[in-house]
Amino acid sequence: MFALTSLALVAAAAAANLDQARNQQDRAALERILVERAAVAAQRPDDPAAQFLVAEAASYLAEVALELRDREAARAACERGIRAAERAVALRPQVAEYHRILGTLCGQIIPGNVLLALRYGKCAQESLRRALELDPKSWRAWLSRGVGNYYLPPALGGSLETAIEDFRKAIELNPRAADAWLWLGIALRKAERRSEARQAILKSLQLNPDRVWARQQLEKTPAP
Repeated sequence: MFALTSLALVAAAAAANLDQARNQQDRAALERILVERAAVAAQRPDDPAAQFLVAEAASYLAEVALELRDREAARAACERGIRAAERAVALRPQVAEYHRILGTLCGQIIPGNVLLALRYGKCAQESLRRALELDPKSWRAWLSRGVGNYYLPPALGGSLETAIEDFRKAIELNPRAADAWLWLGIALRKAERRSEARQAILKSLQLNPDRVWARQQLEKTPAP
């Protein structure tokens, strides 16, 4: 556990706010949290936990930027987060969650840009593979791998069906993982399985009714 230092205080104060800001697509709040965490990390360059907190905030910011269709902002957030995640991995390579956040960010930078897929696809795959080697029961790693498989072009190893399997594995490990249900619904919709997709998104909203993006996805998935 963290000692009660500036790092712990920042993490404790921002943890709930991070989820709330993501739920409400509040990009400004996420940017503030990222700045706060980055300021602490700058004072603790050899603390992998501080670097992880920067990477985590950057990943949330990139996620919301993608939801708002601002790919340039998502790319910038990912690049910042990747640097912090790489530092965390270098400092503590046996921590699965550090590999997981690196793989997540490398996957998040890819959507809509084949050149970025060529550059970051291997990072996403290898980092998540390592995360699952270290902790095969990490539902977050299975979820991140699924998102990567969803976005990565088939020519580079992506697969919609594999993504669906990954999301189901995440749900098996944590049936209350609202994000896993949401992504399962999105993937099922892309696979033209709309009835199953709608039920999965409804389940996500049942678990997390505050998620704006989940409501938006439900609107895009009308009942058959």
